[in-house]
Amino acid sequence: MISVNGVSVSLGGRRVVDGVSLDIPAGAFAALTGPNGAGKSTLVKAMAGVLAPEAGEVRLGGDALAGLSVAERARRAAWLPQTRPVAWNLNAEDVVALGRFAESPRAFAQMAAAGRAAVEAALAKADAAHLMGRPFQALSGGEQARVHLARLLASPAPVLLLDEPCAALDVAHQLALMEALAGEAAAGRTVLVVLHDLDLAARFCPRILVMDRGRIAADGAPEAALSAEVLAGVFGVARDAGGQLVRAPQK
Repeated sequence: MISVNGVSVSLGGRRVVDGVSLDIPAGAFAALTGPNGAGKSTLVKAMAGVLAPEAGEVRLGGDALAGLSVAERARRAAWLPQTRPVAWNLNAEDVVALGRFAESPRAFAQMAAAGRAAVEAALAKADAAHLMGRPFQALSGGEQARVHLARLLASPAPVLLLDEPCAALDVAHQLALMEALAGEAAAGRTVLVVLHDLDLAARFCPRILVMDRGRIAADGAPEAALSAEVLAGVFGVARDAGGQLVRAPQK
């Protein structure tokens, strides 16, 4: 459903993504992980059409992303960025309604019944239905994160791209988020989520892509992509006798 072919991106004169190629089919649930500065967010921005690659191309549903209008890109892929400012103090349901802007550019109260039902369903999936009617700026950081997740889920796009969606969530809501995303993949959507929690990624995602210095260092099932060699060479960590991640001995 989404393909990346030889994509390179430079920022500030530095190559951040270096010739990356990958394919993620419909119904896949994949995690993208790697150390800070590996290029994960930049790659996802290129996949969402927010950054134009200097080389290579991204294809959505078989079509070159560069040839699609902004509205058509929004119909095909929904992106949840790492930073998510909301300038206006909208009610929670109106923030979620923004996820359907390409189909219905209206506030929640003005949407057709089908649109309102989609927003309400997305809020329920994100455990945020009780936040309807509350001003967004009055919500806690975790509540805001769940509203943003609902905004993504409300989109009809077949591809979901999420950049560190667990950052402000407590453990229970992290698990609920991953369960919700697994459900979206089971329903046929393509889901790619950027995660730093390796154990969370391994628990829920059948496929893990590891980035290091702008390139894909490993790609496969958790046991292969997060092997002892990858953990040591990319992350500088190892598993102790109890299976816990610890800093690898310095050579």
